Amino acid sequence: MWETLWLDARLATMTKGGTPYGAIEDGAIGVEGGRIAWVGRRADLPGRPDSLASEVRDCGNRWITPGLVDCHTHLVHGGDRAHEFELRLKGATYEEIARAGGGIRSTVSATRTASEAALYESASRRLADLQAEGVTTIEIKSGYGLDRDTEAKMLRVARRLDAELPVTVCTTFLGAHALPLEYEGRADAFIEFLCHDSLPSAAAEGLVDAVDAFCERIGFTVAQTRTMFEAARGLGLPVKLHAEQLSDQGGAVLAASFRALSADHLEHLSEAGVRAMAAAGTVAVLLPGAFYFIRETKLPPVDLLRREGVRIALATDCNPGTSPMTSILLVLNMAATLFRLTPEEALAGVTREGAAALGLGASHGTLEAGKAADFVLWNIARPAELSYRIGGNPAAIVVKEGEPLWSDVRS
Repeated sequence: MWETLWLDARLATMTKGGTPYGAIEDGAIGVEGGRIAWVGRRADLPGRPDSLASEVRDCGNRWITPGLVDCHTHLVHGGDRAHEFELRLKGATYEEIARAGGGIRSTVSATRTASEAALYESASRRLADLQAEGVTTIEIKSGYGLDRDTEAKMLRVARRLDAELPVTVCTTFLGAHALPLEYEGRADAFIEFLCHDSLPSAAAEGLVDAVDAFCERIGFTVAQTRTMFEAARGLGLPVKLHAEQLSDQGGAVLAASFRALSADHLEHLSEAGVRAMAAAGTVAVLLPGAFYFIRETKLPPVDLLRREGVRIALATDCNPGTSPMTSILLVLNMAATLFRLTPEEALAGVTREGAAALGLGASHGTLEAGKAADFVLWNIARPAELSYRIGGNPAAIVVKEGEPLWSDVRS
């Protein structure tokens, strides 16, 4: 017998082909051992419900989607930059704030001085907001330490979140996020330090699932990024890239040449970059929160990505400087209103495509037999409501590996 059978549900399986959203009316999900054992129409169940499962749950005709995936975050960090936000609105430039010790360096300072316990506490609060809206899988980057010990500290916190809370966490080493003060004017030396010291040390501790870099005029060059990627490849680690956010540096083409899991931001992505990503199977991760927060005006080339068949994922980019966002549902609305994604594309972006951007497409992101039993029951009349509404949270029950995390359903 299955452990649990969920009945009287409308399923947005998010599988490709067939009905919009992969929808199944009057559907059912059987769960065993934290995995989906069976999914389909109730009429096709291989027996009476009470003969199939130890526990039968009535979903009340609610919609069920896969658990949501936030595939690009900087969730672990010290402090915040609300004061800088206020200064910018009063007319201060980013450069003026940075010269006064603000910007990313202020976050680096706060993160270096914070204890692991303090970082865990603040990150778990941010994570709780995302979990309440249905996030069951999340990526967490380092990148606010820029030294060996703090980068490892951030990644240990991410691993602890995975171990102690009901969430799947993928960790990403982002040592090449910015140039620390102690390496001012010596970017190549910093990259060498990352490749030969910080990254191998973190990898040896089992803290790294992937490697990322910020390839940009204010970040690192294509050549420096290539050096990071070669070091990652030498350690058997997949790569991702912050690419083409502020200018076209050719980062997406480089990422594709390493068969990167994803290239992220992409407002200034070229046609050559799109075609390279399509050929490599590299997922495009769009980050509407950052686009909104920095008041960017150049849209990512969504039509071109569609035409070339590049998979499009979405994420919060939760970070203290350019996207202090802990609402995955707001990401859906922003993607629809700012980037003109359809509601189905937006939902796919935080389920099926988000899982693909983390290399988890075989185990997460759709409602299919054999995949993780991560799913969300929603108080909605149709899936489009998830990207239509601004504010509020229609999640009724969030399920992780077959176990309800919380529920607002009254018995």
